[in-house]
Amino acid sequence: MNKIETTISGSLPKPNWIASTGKLWSPWKLSADALELGKLSATQSAVQDQLKAGLSIITDGEQSRQHFVTTFIENLSGVNFKKRKIVRIRDRYDASVPTVVGPVSRKKPVFIKFAKFLRNLSSKPIKFSLPGPMTMVDTLYDNFYKSREKLAWRFAEVLNEEAKELEKAGVDYIQFDEPAFNVFFDEVRDWGIETLERAAKNLRSKTVVHICYGYGIKANNDWKKTLGSEWRQYEKIFPLLNKSKIDQISLECMNSKVPLDLLSLLKNKKILAGVIDVATNKVETPKKIFELIKKITHFVKPKQLSCCTNCGMITLPPKIAQRKMESMVQGAKLAERYLF
Repeated sequence: MNKIETTISGSLPKPNWIASTGKLWSPWKLSADALELGKLSATQSAVQDQLKAGLSIITDGEQSRQHFVTTFIENLSGVNFKKRKIVRIRDRYDASVPTVVGPVSRKKPVFIKFAKFLRNLSSKPIKFSLPGPMTMVDTLYDNFYKSREKLAWRFAEVLNEEAKELEKAGVDYIQFDEPAFNVFFDEVRDWGIETLERAAKNLRSKTVVHICYGYGIKANNDWKKTLGSEWRQYEKIFPLLNKSKIDQISLECMNSKVPLDLLSLLKNKKILAGVIDVATNKVETPKKIFELIKKITHFVKPKQLSCCTNCGMITLPPKIAQRKMESMVQGAKLAERYLF
């Protein structure tokens, strides 16, 4: 059994036959039944790649999703994807988004088919990710609830319904992606943590929240240049997350400017430390990963530490993503010899 578990935080590159490889939110190249079968085939390939790399917690690599947020929203009533508005996403870039036009509800389970399929592909623990309530709110134009908080609470209830279905399908870890947490600090304090806990209510599966500074795209990179020599945004939300009911916190550490001492604010949580930089094609060496893990353990007890990627790897070439996963596993093994 691995003493330092390894996993990915979200996406893996998609095969070029189902969507353009290396691009965010690329349109599907298949349709109808062929697309549904293609999603399963791509998921199987993603799982095989993770098993080959030696990861200890397996995901679907988000192969069934075009977008980590809107694919879930597409399956909800009350949201009109034809009625679109331009909004500012996370105070960073403008995007055309769908409009909330009525009461939001989940028409049917969204990812259950893919979770069951994932469960049958490996005997290892599996993880499935969902968008968090605040990040969902920030990806829409609301013309019905007229309140970010009210909409977030409704999304939290809907997410909890989905999460319970995933749990029944055998998912061991349910992750909520909340990159919006490092932007809207007052809202995180006022209702963000509470709505996240509502999404995770009464789950027996381990719960994870993934927070990050985003994919390595130009809009995010330009924004990060404005944040100074140290990214201390997490200093405002870590104490809140430390008191929350969420089990694990996932964040980036490799090549980021997040001061590692901030991790000491999360003493009550298990940490999924991002030791793989998704904004570069350069493959981290096992030694470099090992050295980073040693630094992290100045602030996190080794038994509370797991390793993951900084964010999703969808934009990387498949061979690079594979080598990065393999290097992460090797680096974690080096650390195990040193720390245990």
